[in-house]
Amino acid sequence: QVQLVESGGGLVQAGDSLRLSCAASGRTFSIVTIGTMGWFRQAPGKEREFVAAISWRSGDSTYYADSVKGRFTISKDNAKKLVYLKMNMLQPEDAAVYYCAADRGNNIAAMTPDYWGQGTQVTVSS
Repeated sequence: QVQLVESGGGLVQAGDSLRLSCAASGRTFSIVTIGTMGWFRQAPGKEREFVAAISWRSGDSTYYADSVKGRFTISKDNAKKLVYLKMNMLQPEDAAVYYCAADRGNNIAAMTPDYWGQGTQVTVSS
């Protein structure tokens, strides 16, 4: 099994920054099993949407949703099994529950997660 635990969410003001972390664990979580890690978000009344992805198995290629490109940065630490999402210039429309996701595939531009975290709430006041 694979467990993903997010942290770092909270309440910030518009224009502020926040960094989310995702800790991966589990007997089957390994460099062989997981190809891509990423972040999704879901705002109230809206569908869950892709935010950012990073290659996990090899290299460090990244891919972002247009709405966050230039403001958000995804990074990783393979040795510590951690994935980060640094969010700058947060806006009220960024408010959502943010979910960490793991995909066995390698297509960072089209993640189809096999595993999900429980989510962490990000609230942005105007």
